[in-house]
Amino acid sequence: MLRIMDLDRATEELLRRPPIDEVVVTEGMRRRTIATFGEDLHPEEAVRRILRDVRARGDAALVDWTRRLDGIALSAEQLEVSDADIAAAYDRVDGEVVAAMERAAERIARFHARPVAQSWMMTELGGVLGQLIRPLARVGVYVPAGAAPLPSSLLMTAVVARQAGVEEVIVCSPPQQGSLLPHPLVLVAADIAEVDAVYAVGGAQAVGAMAYGTETIARVDKVCGPGNTFVVLAKRQVYGVVGIDALPGPTETVIVADESANPAWVAADMMAQAEHTAGMALLLTPSRSLAKAVNIHLQSQISDLPEPNRTDVCDSFAQRSGAVITEDLLEAVALADDFAPEHLCLSVRDPWAWVDKIRNAGGVFVGEHSYEVLGDYVAGPSHVMPTGGTARFAPPLNVLDFMRVMNVIALDEATARQLAPVAVKLAEAEGLHAHAHAVKQRGRADG
Repeated sequence: MLRIMDLDRATEELLRRPPIDEVVVTEGMRRRTIATFGEDLHPEEAVRRILRDVRARGDAALVDWTRRLDGIALSAEQLEVSDADIAAAYDRVDGEVVAAMERAAERIARFHARPVAQSWMMTELGGVLGQLIRPLARVGVYVPAGAAPLPSSLLMTAVVARQAGVEEVIVCSPPQQGSLLPHPLVLVAADIAEVDAVYAVGGAQAVGAMAYGTETIARVDKVCGPGNTFVVLAKRQVYGVVGIDALPGPTETVIVADESANPAWVAADMMAQAEHTAGMALLLTPSRSLAKAVNIHLQSQISDLPEPNRTDVCDSFAQRSGAVITEDLLEAVALADDFAPEHLCLSVRDPWAWVDKIRNAGGVFVGEHSYEVLGDYVAGPSHVMPTGGTARFAPPLNVLDFMRVMNVIALDEATARQLAPVAVKLAEAEGLHAHAHAVKQRGRADG
């Protein structure tokens, strides 16, 4: 079950990832595009056509593509979910689940309420210079509902946007067969997060609606949220028209463990990650005996999973997940840092002793009681984290993602006169003579 390999072999198999921009086209996707468009299109071209249509026809395109792709017929008037339908969704969600979402939202809000940036001004350089921090006006959150609804992702995004001071937050999520509404878990989570509107639209057409705007859905400043290949491609194609949070790839967890780690817990944590579609769980340890013990626990614990979860976990361990035996713990930590995983778990005797050695990770989970599943739902920091090695340069979602910086330049006359010759010299060196002229026109420059 658990592939246990030394570093040389692991480098060839487990530690190599496809480029972040690689698009994997499955036969299912190809058949779907043929059925939808009547021809064999690459998903990128299919998404391009959908976005173009949404931009041109607005609500009519959303209704048409929802019928063609999801098999659901709804009118333009049914795109926006009513307050009554959101309230009614509580009747379809277990009360304890509602309480759990409320507790999670409260912790997310408290964590992200801490100030991390503020406007500032200085006078040391003459006049007044500074930066103004302003929240985005309008943010759109996409919430998928394919294999399973993801109310936690809604909370981990919308609540953070609210804490940043975003004026308006909207949600788009696919309608369900029968109800013509998004999943009730999504509707309840949206209400708990106090979003301003929910729309029953999914896929690339939802991303297009948020980016370009339609008669019903006003355009946003930034599109956030996970999704399938078509959603990710749509986010890539609208970037520049609007901001996006990231282009999320398959989720991943790296566990660095020594002989003190509980093998049953390590096995359970690896299974939790492998349960995601295309998820990857990687154990780095100098202890071969620990890896073998984890393997034993994996085999017994996987048998308790229901289908299709068991199949998903088994597929991950057969294709992407495994254990790598390192020379020592230092090598394991260095390897994890080089991998730059979304989640890095330190299941070692003295985890805090290793935290300062980590530079690249979406989130560091310190000790076996800070296991990754708690971070997925209720710890507090957003679980939206960089994947595919992008933790080398990208942060996890935070309030700064929903803020923008404006420079303030208010020079006094004396400072402007002093700086004018410098500006002339630089403008002329760059061959931008109209720039130099604008300075000379003031009559203050020597050149």
